[in-house]
Amino acid sequence: MYAATQPGYDLTPVLPQVFADMSAAGLDGIELMHTALRPDDAVERIGALSRAHRLPIIGTSFGAAMWDRSQHAAIAELAELVLPRLAKLGGRTLGLSVGALKGGGKVRKTPEHLDAQAEMLRRILALCARHNLVPNLHNHTYEVEYDLHDLKGTLARLPEVRLGPDLNWLARGGVDPVAFLREYGAKVIFLHLRDQRKDGRWSEALGEGEMDYPGIATALREVGFQGDAVIELAHERDFRPTRPLRESFRLSRQFVRATFGW
Repeated sequence: MYAATQPGYDLTPVLPQVFADMSAAGLDGIELMHTALRPDDAVERIGALSRAHRLPIIGTSFGAAMWDRSQHAAIAELAELVLPRLAKLGGRTLGLSVGALKGGGKVRKTPEHLDAQAEMLRRILALCARHNLVPNLHNHTYEVEYDLHDLKGTLARLPEVRLGPDLNWLARGGVDPVAFLREYGAKVIFLHLRDQRKDGRWSEALGEGEMDYPGIATALREVGFQGDAVIELAHERDFRPTRPLRESFRLSRQFVRATFGW
């Protein structure tokens, strides 16, 4: 939400607001975007905010066009910059997005694309091990469309990798989140939570939409989920909020506690 309003999705200018809002909403920690860790003073600035608001850094997302070998050197350089900084902040998770081809989900990756992306992921997984970070595969819609073509291609090449699904993107990609959790639950260590209405537009807060979160909670109990869950709200560009964003996060946090017991 916050990064979407910033040039280049750079959280840096709005980090004080992010921490203040998450603290007021009663959240237990923050997952960053890797862009927030690029400035030279990122560790000092983010660490000060984390301490001031008593909000630990859980981890960060990290996305790039990993299917493109011509970008591998630049991606590796960025990972080598960002991951040590995350570790210094006490972060422990890294949510990995492998990048969509031009054309998004309308174009399927070839075996060569999937090989290249697996090679890049292996390099990042090795870097995670050096810095005691636990990686997980995040998803948007393109990874799970066409019967999970992209995701299955990655898992075939990296069966050891853990998953951090965004449950709403699963639904938007035509995948039933409950069925997905029952099939892949043993690999799931991280979740992104968001809701949407019957008309397909995002709801203002969790619990104000039509997603089957009671069913999702049941599935998570069945598979023994013990990972982290992050509330990630989003709204369409023409959406007009009815309340401050921190209030929507507060209501979402209450919904998670009531529905999941966390």
